[in-house]
Amino acid sequence: MPRMRGMVSAAVAVALVGMASAAMPAAEQDSQASLQQQVEKLTAGQEGLRQEILAMQKQLQEIRELLQKRPAAAPAPAPQPPLPAELPIQGSPMKGSADAPVAIVEFSDFQCPFCARHFNQTMGLLDKEYISTGKVKYVFRHFPLERIHPQAFKASEAAECAFGQGKFWEMHDRLFANQQMLMPPDLLKHAEAMGLDGAKFASCLTGQTAARIRADLTLGAQAGVMATPNFFLGTPIAGGKIKVTGKLNGAVPFATFKAAIDALLASPPPAE
Repeated sequence: MPRMRGMVSAAVAVALVGMASAAMPAAEQDSQASLQQQVEKLTAGQEGLRQEILAMQKQLQEIRELLQKRPAAAPAPAPQPPLPAELPIQGSPMKGSADAPVAIVEFSDFQCPFCARHFNQTMGLLDKEYISTGKVKYVFRHFPLERIHPQAFKASEAAECAFGQGKFWEMHDRLFANQQMLMPPDLLKHAEAMGLDGAKFASCLTGQTAARIRADLTLGAQAGVMATPNFFLGTPIAGGKIKVTGKLNGAVPFATFKAAIDALLASPPPAE
């Protein structure tokens, strides 16, 4: 009997629920259905938004990776100072014909490795094709970079002291060929090996030519020289000067010199 009563009670409860649902107004049932649909749409919209955000994050990551792989942009070149209109060459060591139609003025440092590269790789070719053939006069100016080349200034003095004895270019070649031997005792040995007057050379090396080298440094700085070697190309004009038409920086190859010199040789001489 207890079991039968339980079954009857359950059946009554189900019937009551069904009756309650049936008794609910139709409008209220429609409202609940609409609310359910809105909830479902909102849930679907949130999922779509989540997918869009994930896609955007993926695209941003791909862009970031591409930017990281891209090579860094080269820094903008430093602005070059304007060329000087003229440069004096009178009184400086000069190689070649005095009547040559083209002139090159080199600002150089005897301890500079790039100046030595120019001497070893390019100077001989310039001499063979242009200087010894009377087409170019080659002028040397001192520009020792004392902060990074502590022996350069004294080496320039040695070259000037040799210039005073008529052997600048011999000392020039010897200093560049022996850049590890530029201390004062080495310079005295170079002078002796070249057959210079040792006592006169030693006396000169005490600073007698320092003002001359300082004057070259000042002239180079005014012309915009900031490193060595630096070359100014031009054509000789009256007053022991050249009219500057171009400039080359660094130990550039012979082909670069050749193109610049040939262009000058093909141009008409400047009006006096």
